[in-house]
Amino acid sequence: MLSDIVVVDLTRALAGPHAAMMLGDLGATVIKVESPGGDDTRQWGPPFVTGSEGDEQATYYLSCNRNKLSVTADLKSEKGRRLLERLVLQADVLLENFRPGVLERLGFGYEHLQELNPRLVICQITGFGHDGPESTRAGYDQIAQGEGGLMSMTGPDAEHPTKVGVPIADLLAGMNAAYGIAAALHERDRTGRGRVVRTSLLAGMVGVHAFQGTRWTVAGELPRAAGNHHPSISPYGLFRTADAPVQLSVGSEGLWRRFAPLIGVDVDDPAFSSNPLRVRNRDALTARIESAFASEGAEVWLARLAEAGVPAGKVRQLDDVYAWDQTLSQGLLVEVDHETLGPIEIPGPVLRLDDNPYAGAREKNLAPPRLGQHNAEVDAWLDEQESTAR
Repeated sequence: MLSDIVVVDLTRALAGPHAAMMLGDLGATVIKVESPGGDDTRQWGPPFVTGSEGDEQATYYLSCNRNKLSVTADLKSEKGRRLLERLVLQADVLLENFRPGVLERLGFGYEHLQELNPRLVICQITGFGHDGPESTRAGYDQIAQGEGGLMSMTGPDAEHPTKVGVPIADLLAGMNAAYGIAAALHERDRTGRGRVVRTSLLAGMVGVHAFQGTRWTVAGELPRAAGNHHPSISPYGLFRTADAPVQLSVGSEGLWRRFAPLIGVDVDDPAFSSNPLRVRNRDALTARIESAFASEGAEVWLARLAEAGVPAGKVRQLDDVYAWDQTLSQGLLVEVDHETLGPIEIPGPVLRLDDNPYAGAREKNLAPPRLGQHNAEVDAWLDEQESTAR
């Protein structure tokens, strides 16, 4: 879908690399420009895995750099700046996550970039936004989770704010950047010109407040962490059985009428007869559910809930997730051929297309590259493009 698009990826760590990877998944040629020392995530470990040449590869780096080419350049040097200029002249997208002002100091301010290539879409990802009183703050995921309010709503209770188990601020910023870039490319088809697209880790956090945001802005009710139970729907959350927890989602009155008889509760019990009442009396209802669930193990209850048509599920460890036939059926685990690690399995693209349903949008997914693996290949490609233009 994006096979005619060239992306210059100047980003490091996670938000920017995730955005560029999403574009690469859709077929774009993504050229990752790394400093001679490499992306920070090449050193983020353990775990590391050792390749055939004795090189250590960080599994963190492998998670966010599939479907890319890697070239090295010191952008503070004349040679590095010349390489970047050559890339910009051929590119459709430039993606960067420096602190505000860094790219300008390197000689590549937005005005100069657009002079070089008026069709260039420029995307900037920052920690807290490119302007405003705290625009110069460094962007790190857990700090953004806290500053953006997500941790205050996550965890067992208000006294124990808890981060999400993955760098969700980074990942959401990357996703937002990718869809902003796609929209700018679509607009360019009409206008013939690129534009600057900006997002931040803070924007990613505030942008997913959803009903918790309007709970405060409209109703004036301050959300607090409530563990594994939904603040506005009941019963909806994690419940203990005789041997393992199960997840339960009773999101409508119809589902309540199917569920209540399973635990011996009258559907018209005055304490539980509507969702607002069940939310207000959550503790009492949870006790009734877990008392009933204690009679059997999780698999028995999951079977009963499925037979009754009540949405439910288990809590899987990642080894189980990646062995699950449903995960595999969706193409969410792909094998790629790494230059020194050989064939490895990594999490795959999230989109499936009708003509290639198991491998995303590409005929073949590329392994995350070794540092500078494509220096010669990209240099030869640039020579060819420049020769053709002459």
